Amino acid sequence: MSVAPLLAVDGLEKRFRVRKAGGEKAELTAVNDVSFSIGRGEILGLVGESGSGKTTVGRTVLRVLEPTAGQIRLDGADITRLTPRALRPYRRRMQLVFQDPFSSLNPRMTVGDAIGEPLVIHGLARNKRERRERVAELLHMVGLSEDAIDRHPHAFSGGQRQRVGIARALASSPDLIVADEPVSALDVSIQAQIVNLLLDVRQRFGLAMLFIAHDLAVVEHIADRMAVMYLGRIVEVADSRSLCRRPLHPYTEALLSAVPVPDPSSKGHRRILKGEIPSPIDPPSGCVFRNRCAYALPDCAKARPRLRDVGEGRSKACIRDDIL
Repeated sequence: MSVAPLLAVDGLEKRFRVRKAGGEKAELTAVNDVSFSIGRGEILGLVGESGSGKTTVGRTVLRVLEPTAGQIRLDGADITRLTPRALRPYRRRMQLVFQDPFSSLNPRMTVGDAIGEPLVIHGLARNKRERRERVAELLHMVGLSEDAIDRHPHAFSGGQRQRVGIARALASSPDLIVADEPVSALDVSIQAQIVNLLLDVRQRFGLAMLFIAHDLAVVEHIADRMAVMYLGRIVEVADSRSLCRRPLHPYTEALLSAVPVPDPSSKGHRRILKGEIPSPIDPPSGCVFRNRCAYALPDCAKARPRLRDVGEGRSKACIRDDIL
């Protein structure tokens, strides 16, 4: 018997009303028909270039942004259209780790107040003493000492601030964490520490995680499965090892070719990605990747390929089966 996923997203769309350069109103489709699921304790990596819609997916799943269409189910409950009041108990179970540890913490709040705020909001501490004890426990959990409680964010390094952000996300004992580019603003020497910390809390608490990043090497290390996004759509899904060893979509192949390696000659033929990601206001017809794809055919312009199962637990959105 299959186990129901913790998070199930089906046909998610997010559109924004914008103005073009000349002042004309237009509709920008940031997320288009995105579906995926995350099991309990599973880490799904969401990867793609800047502008692909990764962050919008994460924030829409959390209902920080309201979805235009589609369905979001948490532990079987449809949270897509819940009122703010009805959504509140689900918010405790879903938390966000921000990209920038410098701007995500209020400089006027002490670390203790920042981490303790979710405890107050969700009524998880009966008094100040209990709240302080819980904050100290969370700090130790993320590798910081208790004396950090009364200090302000400016007293900490970028990596330490991100640890504070992770402690704040863990304060409400969530089931799901959305980690939005959590290491991209950090020095390379610190990135591995934060990734290993996230793996440790996953192991300790059985957390599920949507890990959003553009660095495939980082995502391969942390994620059980990967979903690759391009211009608001998912174009490939597979377990991390299979996807990185044998990509099935031309876009994934190009992303992997761009990953730095100590000996570039060892990668053999490199598929260089040319051009820039098109505007989501006026995307290409058919396959949105076709104008940058080395394998494109005339038929690629006729219809948008659906994400389809190709066996071995893998999916791709490409009409060609004779490549890769």
